[in-house]
Amino acid sequence: MQRSLRLKRELERFARYPTEGISCYPKSDNLENFVATIIGPHGSPYNGCIFQLEINISERYPFEPPRITFQTPIYHPNIDNKGRICMDLLNMPPKGSWKPTVSLKNLLDAVQCLLGNPNPADPLMADIAQEYIYNKQEFERKAKKYAEKAKNNLS
Repeated sequence: MQRSLRLKRELERFARYPTEGISCYPKSDNLENFVATIIGPHGSPYNGCIFQLEINISERYPFEPPRITFQTPIYHPNIDNKGRICMDLLNMPPKGSWKPTVSLKNLLDAVQCLLGNPNPADPLMADIAQEYIYNKQEFERKAKKYAEKAKNNLS
């Protein structure tokens, strides 16, 4: 009950105060599964590409973070081939920084920010992180190629 009230309020706030390039909506009435879209940020190799994400909300939300996965393939040091995301906000303390005050909007803002600012110091894909650190041009070339492929698959 508390979880669904909270999620309804979050969705209302999302609608009232949208973030450019981010949308989020429930897959069904049960408010357990959401779909989000994020447009790649300006100045990043993902600029203009639309990424679809799946969000699964546990019964314990907001006391534990939702599981967010990319459904659109992406070449990124903090996102693996299965779409899992390595980001502090998505993990419980002591390894992560999740707090019940964090909202879906905060999380999706952080994911969009991560697209433009990868964290190679805490990678999920070590080889891509090394490329990002030591050969950023090649990283950007491959990331753009993946993004273009994702764009074409949406068409």
